[in-house]
Amino acid sequence: MLKKLFIKNMVCNRCIQVVEEDLTKAGYNVMDIKLGEVLLADEFPDEDIPAIKEMLEKRGFELLEDKSRKLIERIKNLTIEIIHQSGKPLKVNYSSFFEMEIGRDYKFLSTLFSSVEGITIEHYIILQKIEKVKELLIYDELTLSEISYQLNYSSVQHLSNQFKKTSGMSPSSFKKLKKKSRKPLDQLTGK
Repeated sequence: MLKKLFIKNMVCNRCIQVVEEDLTKAGYNVMDIKLGEVLLADEFPDEDIPAIKEMLEKRGFELLEDKSRKLIERIKNLTIEIIHQSGKPLKVNYSSFFEMEIGRDYKFLSTLFSSVEGITIEHYIILQKIEKVKELLIYDELTLSEISYQLNYSSVQHLSNQFKKTSGMSPSSFKKLKKKSRKPLDQLTGK
């Protein structure tokens, strides 16, 4: 019988690799792994849960057991995948995407997310997009127009306005900074 684990703070491919290696070393058979979710080949006794929690916490991860926290983490992971890893604009709006992927009504997801995280899903998406803009500006390989298109902004002006509102400076001012600061993706919240 398969066992699914939900893990908080998995934000990149390196996180996936670390969790998979640790679980495999501990003797668990990892069938599938993606941001925030691990599918194990076998059920394990409840006595194993504290050891798994401890193993994950040593690496900065957290085993989620609460249904609400699992849904919120799924929303966060889907957002990170779309913005930071896919490299392609989303073909549908986020609310439809979340409904399709999670199988729950967007209004329910939005209310739950806001009540627990203290920000809306929309604001969380904006924070992730601005961090991606910062990353792309640091790489200095794309024009602002190309970045705007890649992240599905309606215009360069819209991106610039959102960037300034969120970061306190324009994209061009950010590019000129000697020390460009970015936040870790798992720390982007309204709290």
